[in-house]
Amino acid sequence: MTVHAVELDVPSAHRAFRLTRPPAPRMSSEVRPALVLPERQVRGMLAAAGRQDVRHGGCWSPGTTGVQLWSGPWDGSAHSHGRAVPLGSVDWSYDTPVRHYITIYRVILTGHGVAAGESTDSVLARLLALVALEPPAASAPLPAPPQRDPFHERP
Repeated sequence: MTVHAVELDVPSAHRAFRLTRPPAPRMSSEVRPALVLPERQVRGMLAAAGRQDVRHGGCWSPGTTGVQLWSGPWDGSAHSHGRAVPLGSVDWSYDTPVRHYITIYRVILTGHGVAAGESTDSVLARLLALVALEPPAASAPLPAPPQRDPFHERP
């Protein structure tokens, strides 16, 4: 897994279709090589995260394209987050590289997550532990592929 530190001076303009918009990431990592799991295992992870949902006393907020890790259950009025703060998230995409498989491609850690002692590896490990999966062994960092020359014609 390669970890890239990201320091942002301005708030992120990204809009998510989740219940809450997470703050700008403090640390993000691309999972390289990406972690590919069968869809049934990810459905099991979503079900396990749903049983530990932040609205029901847990620390996970599952969604269709990933899960968010929170510091604790949402204790605000009308199911708002109250005193709980987002620690990080794990993002994936469906049917990649082939149908019925999921690719976990990114783990994001917020400033609150860094302050709580979490790392991108620990967030991923906590999620995989919900379905008794071991995180992948640390692999040698892969260099980023060179960008394609826009002036070079494709053969």
